[in-house]
Amino acid sequence: MRYKSTGELHLDFHGATNTTINYIVDNFGEAALTEIFNRIGKDVYMSIHEGLKNDNLGELIEHLEYYFTREHGDFTLSVEDDEILLEVKQCPAVEHIRKLGLELSPHFCQQTVEINNALCADTPWQCQTTIKELGVCRQTFTRK
Repeated sequence: MRYKSTGELHLDFHGATNTTINYIVDNFGEAALTEIFNRIGKDVYMSIHEGLKNDNLGELIEHLEYYFTREHGDFTLSVEDDEILLEVKQCPAVEHIRKLGLELSPHFCQQTVEINNALCADTPWQCQTTIKELGVCRQTFTRK
C-alpha cells in the first residue's frame, strides 16, 4: 500500500486540518475547499483512484482498514463483490479534535464525502457517504 504511515502516531494533524478547513472556507469559499478535496481524491490518492478505475478494490480496502485501525477508530468494514461498507461508530479525527478542545468545523466531514466522490469519479464505483452525526457515518462503495 502506497499510503501507509509508520512510526509514531501524531493525531494533532487532525486539529491542523480542522483549522485549515475553516481558513480556506473563510478566505476562499466552499468551492475552493471542494476543489482541494477533489484533487486529494484524484491526485494525492492517485493509486487508489487508478485501482478503482481498473476495478481493483484492494488498495482502498487496505487503506480504510489500516488507518481506522492505526488511529483506534471504532468501525466495522465489510467487503462483498459489489459493495464495501465502512460503518464508523466513532471517528478518531473527530474524537481527537474534541480532546484538543477545538470546535469542529461545520465543513470537517465534507472532506470524507468529497474525497470519496473523487476517488470514485470516472470509475465503475460510486460512494454514498451518510453523516449520521458528527463522528458517526456510513460510507458505502458500490458498483455503478
